[in-house]
Amino acid sequence: MQGDPRRIRAAWQGRISGCMLGKPLEVLSFEQGPAGVTAYLETAGALPLRDYVPRVEGTVPARTGRDCCRGWISRAERDDDLDYTVLALLMLEERGAALSTQDVARAWLTRLPAGATWTAEREAYRVLLDNMSEQFVNGEDPGFDLERCSDNRYNDWIGAQIRADLYGWVCPGRPSVAADLARRDAALSHRGEGVHAAAFVAALAAALPDSPSLDSALDRAAAEIPDDSRAAAAVRFARSIAGFADGPERLRRHFDGLSPLHAVNNLALVTWALCSFHDDFSAAIGETVAAGWDTDCNGATVGGLVGLAGTAIPDHWTRPWAGRVATGLAGTGELRLDDLVARTVAVAGRIA
Repeated sequence: MQGDPRRIRAAWQGRISGCMLGKPLEVLSFEQGPAGVTAYLETAGALPLRDYVPRVEGTVPARTGRDCCRGWISRAERDDDLDYTVLALLMLEERGAALSTQDVARAWLTRLPAGATWTAEREAYRVLLDNMSEQFVNGEDPGFDLERCSDNRYNDWIGAQIRADLYGWVCPGRPSVAADLARRDAALSHRGEGVHAAAFVAALAAALPDSPSLDSALDRAAAEIPDDSRAAAAVRFARSIAGFADGPERLRRHFDGLSPLHAVNNLALVTWALCSFHDDFSAAIGETVAAGWDTDCNGATVGGLVGLAGTAIPDHWTRPWAGRVATGLAGTGELRLDDLVARTVAVAGRIA
């Protein structure tokens, strides 16, 4: 099975739109928590959230996400949730299914600005730069110390999860292959639950196109991670409360004490939203983002998965950014959606 251009286009559209929806609320969510997000959306008259976030002057979203607010959008603005997806495409174009963690390290140093990394990725980047200095002094290039890269206090946070989607897009019907590619990428900066969450998302994206139901796709994805992992338990809990209107509150109670950037609580939110609203794109990304935590990351992941599943994406999500996708990667700048779709389909064909 090769990549279906329609599904891959919808995956890109869904991921970009979900990211753009969540981006203005990200800093607000970290500073004030879910209550702050709810208060802002109530003030803006934007609940239930079914369109891009309105801009309210003098607020955190107006300061940190103006160009992603309703009426201010002219393109998909640069964001790490999009940079990493484009970077995965570039790496697979160069290395295909042979992609290794060492390849990912070299791609970061070549393409990814250090200032555009956060938490586990920034810690891993620091080690890569140290390695480069040591190699320069010693006149050797033995590769990178990957154990040191992933030995950081953020290695079970959400970073690897946001880098995983495209590995599933290009491996339709083969969740094991997708999960393996995601693990190779994730291993540069993450361990344990951080890697499991990435593998699950990639496997789910690969399973969706040829599964008879969402439940079947979720089961196949769950089979790619350890059953006794916290990530697997998070997915099971989220599935058990699918359809509950107070799902986000149940998730907050269940995962009380975890960082808003941890992998397992955000994975649970993604799973709950997907199970609850998989047939309504606007509700899926709207309820995900309104729930708080890592708003742009979760909006992007849910949007991509719901789009990939074949759910129609209303025009008001894609029209404002007009197929324009900005990146912060070296040598890329602004890209076009049509080009990204064609290149992703080509990579899927090569890997198949």
